[in-house]
Amino acid sequence: MNFKKTSLSLLLGASLLSASTLSLAQQQWTMTSTWPNSLELIEIDKKWVEIANKLVGDELKIDFFEGGSLVPSGEVFSAVESGTIQASGDWPGYWAGRNPAFSALSTHVSLFNAIDFANWINQWGGSELYSEVYGSFGMVYLPYGITNSEAGFHTTTPIKNLEDFKGKRLRVSGLEQGRVLERIGGTQVSMAAQELYQSLERKIIDGAEFSTPNVDVSAGLHQVTDHWTTPGWHQSASVFGVMINKQAWDALSADTQDKLKIAAEATMMWSISFTERKATEGLETFKKAGVEIHRLDEDTINHIQDQAYEVMVEVACSNPTAAKVYLSQTEYLLDYDDWRTASAPYNLGRNISGPDIEKLRECAAK
Repeated sequence: MNFKKTSLSLLLGASLLSASTLSLAQQQWTMTSTWPNSLELIEIDKKWVEIANKLVGDELKIDFFEGGSLVPSGEVFSAVESGTIQASGDWPGYWAGRNPAFSALSTHVSLFNAIDFANWINQWGGSELYSEVYGSFGMVYLPYGITNSEAGFHTTTPIKNLEDFKGKRLRVSGLEQGRVLERIGGTQVSMAAQELYQSLERKIIDGAEFSTPNVDVSAGLHQVTDHWTTPGWHQSASVFGVMINKQAWDALSADTQDKLKIAAEATMMWSISFTERKATEGLETFKKAGVEIHRLDEDTINHIQDQAYEVMVEVACSNPTAAKVYLSQTEYLLDYDDWRTASAPYNLGRNISGPDIEKLRECAAK
């Protein structure tokens, strides 16, 4: 009798385990991106999918489609929010029209470098702020990619100093970026990456920024411009990640959720070294194409830095959530200040204080 009960219990346990495994195996996500296969940024999305699918095994299968193949790239936010698809890779700055906090979650004008973003996200509370901002739209967000300073402006005529920006129509992506450009006399033109080549070729715009040198090569910018202005003050580093529909996320086991987070952490580290190596190759491609490279003078760089700080406060004070993000990032800079100074010149780049923290505190408290 006891033997029969034990056997029955074992059979029931095996059946339940089998059903549980089957249930987990049935979790299947459709994921896309803001990037088509022709733009190298998509490699960051693909790397996360590759690692995630290996880690989760039979519990989840993520089917990945290039940007534009399922929904237009500009509509992926709404598609994930509504649950039309379960996930999409993105660059948070594209959604700054929904909440200006997305601007600081994506990049800055002349502030964080790549390791600053990694530090802030992983150790200074940044991850929780991504969750808060995306969470207000019914999504979970995993930052999984960081690139260092972008290339700069690719133009049809040279830009060597502050005066040369005046009157120029330049493709610039980002809320901070457009406002700073306008303060120094240029005009922001917004357009998708796929439109850059023809717009430059036909001289509809005077120049454009897009991404790191290697990504700009994949967009063909070395073929339609003769000049390149460095450094890329408009985006001193950029963050990328995956938006996940909250209901789809909640349907996963805690173990699977942890594995997706681990995949994001691994992809983040890979992305920094991968994109720096590829940027080096991209620079050589521009040189071989005969593009003339100009570096802005220090007075211009310092003036842009001052304008950037003012714009950051302006953007932060336009929205309480944005103020919270900017304040957290500035507090990180101040907290890290002593160690960065003590370990100079061997630590992480410039030691800067960031925008006026007292003004940020006032706006965050409202």
